[in-house]
Amino acid sequence: MEFTKGHGTGNDFVILPDPDGALDLTPGLVAALCDRRRGIGGDGVLRVVRAAKHPEGAALAGEAEWFMDYWNSDGSFAEMCGNGARVFVRYLLETGLATPSGAALPVATRAGLVRARVEGAEVAVEMRRPRLYDTATATVGGLTLTGAAVDVGNPHLVCALPASLDLGGLDLTRAPDVDPSLFPSGVNVEFTTPGEPVEGTDGHVLMRVYERGSAETLSCGTGACAVAAVALRDAGRETGTMTVDVPGGRLTITITDDTCWLSGPAVLVATGEITLPPPS
Repeated sequence: MEFTKGHGTGNDFVILPDPDGALDLTPGLVAALCDRRRGIGGDGVLRVVRAAKHPEGAALAGEAEWFMDYWNSDGSFAEMCGNGARVFVRYLLETGLATPSGAALPVATRAGLVRARVEGAEVAVEMRRPRLYDTATATVGGLTLTGAAVDVGNPHLVCALPASLDLGGLDLTRAPDVDPSLFPSGVNVEFTTPGEPVEGTDGHVLMRVYERGSAETLSCGTGACAVAAVALRDAGRETGTMTVDVPGGRLTITITDDTCWLSGPAVLVATGEITLPPPS
């Protein structure tokens, strides 16, 4: 099977071309591909399939040719992946499956339609505006923090650290404990501290994230959007541009009255072939 490896600020993916939806992609196969010792390694799998050929993309086939079939590294589904969408678009353009134009490129996802624009090494995707809808707590390493629950097409819990705590000192080797009644399908948990001012933006936040289905990752695009929305709210703003630094690099998020743009680098690093493991 052919594959491409790509990443957005260190959030890495195994990309599988499957235009006609012929591949029998299973949770076990996804987990094997994402295994960093016995497979290719990645935070998730991006299957590139025509929207008309995928049952979850067919409803959007009239608006987008391609459906981003995203799976977490443990073989579970995810509704949306912001960095994955940016890497997905980079793949479409570099392989000639889509052609650049002045208009934004539409891509179908489980969370609906997203649009992308490319500016050199940067790829920006337009997603739904983050919706803050509740408060909840997360417990990590014996520390319980209150955070904001945010819907970005997938669920997030954004927890600001007290000034006395070091973001880098958090132990994220295991999932934070959260209320399963509020997050029955799990949740991505972001931990944040303020950063130094960045010229041209309305604020700067440092972030680490534990992603459901993938553990701690170097970056989470939808998580950065959730963090930006919370930071703007705390600053008394509903719209604006935020810089969010993740362990894998820097992302820029612009939130308007009705949408959210996530921008940052998206890179393809390798192509090859892999022999599929035997069915388990």
